[in-house]
This record gives sequence, C-alpha cells and structure tokens, in this order.
Amino acid sequence: MRILLVEDEKKVAEFVARGLRAERFAVDVAHDGDGGLEMALAFSYDLVILDLMLPGLSGTEVLKRLRRQKPQVPVLVLTARDSTADKVEHVEAGADHYLTKPFAFAELLMRVKALLRRGATDRSSVLRVADLEVDRLAQQVKRAGKRIELTSKEYSLLEYLVANTGRVLSRTMIIEHVWDESFEGLTNIVDVYVRHLRSKVDVPHPKKLIRTVRGVGYSISDEPDA
Repeated sequence: MRILLVEDEKKVAEFVARGLRAERFAVDVAHDGDGGLEMALAFSYDLVILDLMLPGLSGTEVLKRLRRQKPQVPVLVLTARDSTADKVEHVEAGADHYLTKPFAFAELLMRVKALLRRGATDRSSVLRVADLEVDRLAQQVKRAGKRIELTSKEYSLLEYLVANTGRVLSRTMIIEHVWDESFEGLTNIVDVYVRHLRSKVDVPHPKKLIRTVRGVGYSISDEPDA
C-alpha cells in the first residue's frame, strides 16, 4: 500500500517515513503544501498523512482541495493544535482522523492501519441502498420515505455500513470506525447495536438489507442472498 506523507519538519518526516517503510509500506514524502497537493492529485494513494502547518498552501487548504477532487482517499491529519474547534473544523473539512503532536509512532501506526483497513469510502452527501436513504448533511435516515429515528451510535454504524455497501466489515473495523478506539474483547457491542439497527431499519420492511457474514462481520446490500 502506498502512503503520501506531507510534513515540513524534516526530522519528523524522516522518523515517520522510516517507521512506515519498516512496516513495509511504500512512502512518498512532500515538505510543503503545494508539492503535497500536486503529488496527491497526480498519483493514487491509499492514505495521505497531512500536517496542517505547512509552507505554501496550508494543510487545511490542501485538505479542502483534495476533498473536492479525490473525495474518497483517507486523510490522517497531524497538528500541534489540539483545541476542540480545530478538531471540528478539520473533521468537517474531510479529515478521517486527527493526531496531535507530539505522538508516539505506535499510536500513528495504529491509526494508519485502521484507516487502511477501512479503505476508501463513498463521501456523497446522500447515500442510498434500495429504499434506504442516509442524508449525511442532515444526519437523517429514511426508508420508503419514512424517517427513522436513530441514536448517534446507531447512525454512525448505519452510515459506515451504507458507505461501504456490499463490503463485509469486521467487528474490529466497525469498533475502530464508530467508537474510534480499539476495543479488544468488546466487539460484542457491535452485535448489540446491529440488533438495534435491524429492529428499526429492517424489521418493519419485507426486504432485509443488513447481512450477517458468520465468523466475519456485517454488510449491507440490496442484492439477493446467495
């Protein structure tokens, strides 16, 4: 898998790139925003690691432009700014994860692997599977035109499933995305929330969309069962 690292602090860039290459990732490095954006648009990357404080184009601007042209590539933001307002701003601009400097390489690696397992996802504002509709901007869900009331975690889980329609997601992948942590041994919480979702999304309708892949995880699809 190929990663683009956009980081102007050369010692940090060298440290991160060396560690990732030791994990057998292919890593390209850019030291300014203009070069980083040019590389991100010119080549196909599985992940972009993006510092915010960059010479030339800021990391924020790089993120916004990248999202307009390549909305699906995962982006991990690195920054020394750790205020809630900064986090909200960049998540809303399209960051998939946010890591505050200084950080341990082990933490960075955990985030990288989680994002790579998640892969590219559909970032359309409205997602649809059969007669199910998920409006990401309004955070509203409808099926057959009727609104479904969900808790925040139920909504996050459903959005993740629908954004990856047809793809089987493991319980660990779901935990790391929806709960934003690695909860080893607590993946049964996923089963609980899937049951909640089914009761609201599937049970009232003849066509069932949420699938269990025994021993693997869950998916959502409008294709007939094999």
